[in-house]
Amino acid sequence: MNLISAGGIVYRKDPAAVYIVVCGRKDPRTFNLPKGTPDFGERIEETALREVTEETGLEVKTIRYIDSIYYWVTNHPDYQGQKLYKQVYYYLMEATGGDFSKHDDEFDTVEWVESSKIPDILTYENEVEIVQKGLSLV
Repeated sequence: MNLISAGGIVYRKDPAAVYIVVCGRKDPRTFNLPKGTPDFGERIEETALREVTEETGLEVKTIRYIDSIYYWVTNHPDYQGQKLYKQVYYYLMEATGGDFSKHDDEFDTVEWVESSKIPDILTYENEVEIVQKGLSLV
């Protein structure tokens, strides 16, 4: 079985730096990009917009598609004991409103992280790489 998700790299620029939205969990301690699974009949880009809004509390707009990453999942709660191939589609996004206080309970923290710190913050290397690819488009 193959799994599909979609998410976003939400960025903002100021004169000194570029910042990326990062979502964190306390247990297990991880820092990730916002993403999630499509609802029935939902297009991939619609999934990315909905999931980023739910998980960050921000209202966002898509700037452009970046690329997708792939990895194996072995601990999916709905498919215990199975090894699943997962593809995650990522879009470059900007915030248009909302705020972090409105994020859902999937993550414990949501924050802006200066882009040069992303390699030290994000838990998974493939997410670091997709952020770097996204930043090359900014």
